[in-house]
Amino acid sequence: MALYQYRASNAEGRISKGQTEALHELDLEAQLKQIELMLLSAKALPPRQRVVKSMPRREVIDFFFQLEMLVRAGVPLLTTLGDLRDEAESPASRDLANGLFEKVEAGSTFGEAVAAYPGVFSPTLISLIRAGEVTGQLPDVLKEIVRSLKWQDEMASTTKKLLMYPGFVMVVVGGVVFFLMIYLVPQLIGFLINMGQTIPLQTRLLIAVSGFFVKYWWLILTVPPLLFAAIGALAATFPALRYRLHQMEFEIPFIGQVLKKMILARFADTFALMYRTGIPLIEGLVYCQAISNNLVIQNAIRRARERVLNGTSLSQSFAAEMLFPSLVIRMLKVGESTGALDAALSNISYFYTRDINESVAKVQAMIEPVLTVVMGLILGWIMLSVLSPIYDTIAKMKT
Repeated sequence: MALYQYRASNAEGRISKGQTEALHELDLEAQLKQIELMLLSAKALPPRQRVVKSMPRREVIDFFFQLEMLVRAGVPLLTTLGDLRDEAESPASRDLANGLFEKVEAGSTFGEAVAAYPGVFSPTLISLIRAGEVTGQLPDVLKEIVRSLKWQDEMASTTKKLLMYPGFVMVVVGGVVFFLMIYLVPQLIGFLINMGQTIPLQTRLLIAVSGFFVKYWWLILTVPPLLFAAIGALAATFPALRYRLHQMEFEIPFIGQVLKKMILARFADTFALMYRTGIPLIEGLVYCQAISNNLVIQNAIRRARERVLNGTSLSQSFAAEMLFPSLVIRMLKVGESTGALDAALSNISYFYTRDINESVAKVQAMIEPVLTVVMGLILGWIMLSVLSPIYDTIAKMKT
């Protein structure tokens, strides 16, 4: 589809100028007729090259799905890319398909073409596509890529669900406490002081906490985000601190182990995909190490890969790292002995995925009662601190 600059006139003879995309001049003329304009002249403009730096995962999945369906149906790759370009629903998808079309048309392989878009295609995907071209299994590789990307999208959604709900609960509890300490408690405290009654310890503590909130509210609101930003900057500078923070991720109650299982599940799924498409074991471990965004897991995969290079079996190499439970190690042993390592790795991914879904459901079920208990304790402390002096005054009045 080309970009045309045109001159056209309406029924009254008024001249209009503009630019629009069309397949050819006849298509342009048909488009103008729909808006009651008659084409006078048209000039094809040079194509605007837009570099696609990134795309949403859902669009990448849709791109690969359509590509796999057309290639599997026997449509030539160049024709497939042209169809994807002409039928793309988003500008990014159209520019991506157009860029790939031009590179393949100029003589590049499909693997070389996708390598020109590192922001869209990860090194793992590029290696898989190249392997599919070399072995003649590109449709099967594309199908596996679609499956893997869909699974990763589901895991990303599960991760957001796991982290956002506790974060929302913490914000709600913090907002309620902030409101109580800034607005409600000072009014109650003023009432108690006017009573002239001796103030008990828990009430004095409440007065001190409320006074701190009223006096330093700006500090309470600004210090946490600044602290997180400073820790992030230091972690980016000092690998040892970043490694310790990644260790602490796994130590978070309830959530840490789920995050660890998610990383290991993605590792097993990607490793199985690369092994199934014919990528050598050692090379597959290198790519799997790169996609693991946790230094603890990265270092463990690196050490396991070094053991494999020295002649140790894959199952023994990972068993030495204490990453996987014994059931998973046994599955790896079975996969090595039967030659079906990809099936064993897929079973590991399935095992972790099912465990993750169950764990997320348990965490979400626990958050509501925990929120109720925390709010109850806070409100109970405030009520006890406020009402106990009032009860003491009433008791003295009766005596």
